[in-house]
Amino acid sequence: MEGLYVQFGCGQMTPERWINFDASPTVRIQRIPGLGFLIRALGSPFPKNVLYGDICIGLPVGNNSSAGVYCSHVLEHLALEDCKRALVNTYKILSPGGRFRLVMPDLQIFVARYVASNDAGAAYQFMAEIGQQKRPRGIRAFLHEWLGNSAHRWLWDYAAIEHELQQVGFTGIRRAVYGDSVDPIFNLVEEKERWDDCLGVECQKPPI
Repeated sequence: MEGLYVQFGCGQMTPERWINFDASPTVRIQRIPGLGFLIRALGSPFPKNVLYGDICIGLPVGNNSSAGVYCSHVLEHLALEDCKRALVNTYKILSPGGRFRLVMPDLQIFVARYVASNDAGAAYQFMAEIGQQKRPRGIRAFLHEWLGNSAHRWLWDYAAIEHELQQVGFTGIRRAVYGDSVDPIFNLVEEKERWDDCLGVECQKPPI
C-alpha cells in the first residue's frame, strides 16, 4: 500500500522507510548547540532521523495520509486520558484501510503470574511493573524521569484495549504476534524481543 508509515515513541528503533517521532524533550535538547554534553551524561542521543512529535497532541502528519502506524511499548507510559487521545489521533492520520499495530506489556500476564506464585517476592515483582520502587531525588534523577518518561501509568489487557479501539472506530481488531502483518513494511520496524510475553494488537481504519 502506498502512503506514509509513521512510528511514534520510536526510541532508538528508526528505520529509514518510516517517519519516526518521539516526544522526549531530549529530541529537541540534543539539537541545541552546547548541550550535547548533557544528553551524553544522561544516556544515548536519538538518531538524527528522529523528529519531535507528541501523539497525544497530534503529529505533524496530514489526516488520512498514512498507510501504517506503529508503536512499541508506548501506550503504557500514558495516563488513561492521554492514551485515549493518542488512539483518536492515530485514527485521524491513517488512510482508509490503513493499519495500526501496537505492542505493550500484557496486564493479564502480570496478574496471572502473581496469582499463580506462592513466592514471597511475587507482590514486589508485580508492583515493579506498575509502580515505583523509590521516589526520584536529585537533579540527575529528576532529569532521567523527565527526559525518559519510563514510568508505567496505565496497563492494558486485550479486552480493554479492544474496547478503546472500537470506540475510536477501528475495525478488524485482533491479537497480533511478531511479524504476522500482511503488510511487509511493518517487518522493518518490529523487534522480536519487544513482542515476547507481551500484548500485540493489529487493527484497521475502515476502507471507504
